[in-house]
Amino acid sequence: MLAYVYRVTKYDPADRDERGYYTGPEDTDSDHGEVEASYLQAVSAFAIRSGVDCLTIREPGVPSIACCGAESRWAGYGLEGLFPPALSIATGQSVPPGFHDGAIVPLRIALELVRAMLRGSGAWCRLEVEDVFAVHVGWDQYLYVGSSSPCEGALAEVRAFGLFAEPMPASPYDFDPEADGAGFLRPGDDKFWEMLGSAVASGRAGVLEEMIVGGATHWHHLTPDTIDAVRARMGPRARLAVRPPLSSDIGAVLASLPADGLVEGVWQDRDGRIHSAVCYEDDVPELASRISSAAAAVLVSVYEGEDLPLFTAVMPDNDGVVRARWRPGPAVGDQDQQTS
Repeated sequence: MLAYVYRVTKYDPADRDERGYYTGPEDTDSDHGEVEASYLQAVSAFAIRSGVDCLTIREPGVPSIACCGAESRWAGYGLEGLFPPALSIATGQSVPPGFHDGAIVPLRIALELVRAMLRGSGAWCRLEVEDVFAVHVGWDQYLYVGSSSPCEGALAEVRAFGLFAEPMPASPYDFDPEADGAGFLRPGDDKFWEMLGSAVASGRAGVLEEMIVGGATHWHHLTPDTIDAVRARMGPRARLAVRPPLSSDIGAVLASLPADGLVEGVWQDRDGRIHSAVCYEDDVPELASRISSAAAAVLVSVYEGEDLPLFTAVMPDNDGVVRARWRPGPAVGDQDQQTS
């Protein structure tokens, strides 16, 4: 935990009520102008006085990009031009491959990520230098900056920018290992891929769900001949979930579409590509149309505790060490591992 944490906002503390709620005239949206620029100058001032010129992206996420219905209002997620060309997703939307957990970006790119978060463009992440510096963006233009140094000069600059820096015991967006990092951890190492190969050969497993960025999932069709190629394509620090093969009984899959609530449809087209889409009840006809011409498909519940994968893993870094702090959701096969 960093020794010095500040809540930096445009909201005058004098305009807060006895509960701490802001009651003044300021809007909760970014002005895309001078005030937004002041926020970025404030981050830069704290970073410079903390001796920081690069930051690490942690736990990045975007709103779900695989959905039926209207096109996402977060097209691009505020990431355009910040990273190398994007990796295409089945829906036609994309997330740049450079936007991943553990990616180190220069301060100028970090500031643009802060801008995107202030604007609610869709992309979100923690920006940190371990034990030295952190920047977290919350709702309604609340910015939290932490440092191992008091940064008194930065505090003076923040006031000159017309913003307010209030001391805080901690950022409410600090990573919580008991919540965000809880759960069974299996490294995506040789042992995992050998186990996966056995599950595929026996017919138990047939699909691998890969999540590099929260909200963005890649699905991979697995056969004994394709496992090595799939492994070579895994993204940095990806969370992996292994699932049974898709069903070739398309009629049965269509008949099980729910009348209400949410469901995720996963299907393989005649060319072997796998697609997925999260479906609200109003979008069931569109999802049914997509699945009806598929070679194989399955419906996956999005509700916690339902349709658990067979087992999970998190990809290690190139040196074999798992440095990702996030964990996959629960899985059927992981329960035995936790108690063994």
